Amino acid sequence: MDYTHLSKRLHRVGEFVPEGSILADIGSDHAYLPAYLVLNKRIKSAIAGEVVEGPFQSAKNLVAELNLTSSIQVRKGDGLDVLNLADEVDAISICGMGGTLIKDILDRGYKNNRLSGNEVLLLQPNVGEKTLRTWLMDHSYIIIEEDIVRENEKTYEIIIAKKAEEIEILSEKELMFGPKLLNEPNDIFKNKWCHELKQLENISKQLEKSSQDVSKNQTEINKKIALIKEVIG
Repeated sequence: MDYTHLSKRLHRVGEFVPEGSILADIGSDHAYLPAYLVLNKRIKSAIAGEVVEGPFQSAKNLVAELNLTSSIQVRKGDGLDVLNLADEVDAISICGMGGTLIKDILDRGYKNNRLSGNEVLLLQPNVGEKTLRTWLMDHSYIIIEEDIVRENEKTYEIIIAKKAEEIEILSEKELMFGPKLLNEPNDIFKNKWCHELKQLENISKQLEKSSQDVSKNQTEINKKIALIKEVIG
């Protein structure tokens, strides 16, 4: 992967970025996504945020090498701390992390007034999607698009959210599977949850053999198993 050929998951995230927007790519690594979008004239400009020194320097080097310093600012900082409301960012991408970490980044940014509420959030958690969807719901963000992609024998979900005036309550099923993905369950979606079902059934069998009181865990797992069977048949 490089700035001319994005990975499948990043390319798909890039397709969701509103045309002509100012993008903040948090945890930008080598700044491949903003570089790709600027070079293809998809966005007006970008901020590439990175907290780790090595990737921060890699991003700076790439932007300089491509003569994009007037279009992409590379900033070092923790999460959304690299942003100010004066930046007028209208799209924020956070990709390739756990859902809990993305949730924590958003939560700190929310509390520190780094979010104006006008941004489209483009989120690609590697795991912990339910945790992330719950935070979005609790903070009055509605999920406007979702997708699921398969790459290098791994499955990735993409969540696109926008601030709303009121909380839109999602059911337990929608939080777990994704409200948009539930509407159009493709083969990747079904295969992911078939695999998850097998794992949970194996765990359930092991818990049944336990000499300790694991009834609480067993109940939670059985609830998940029932939901998956309901969704994928």
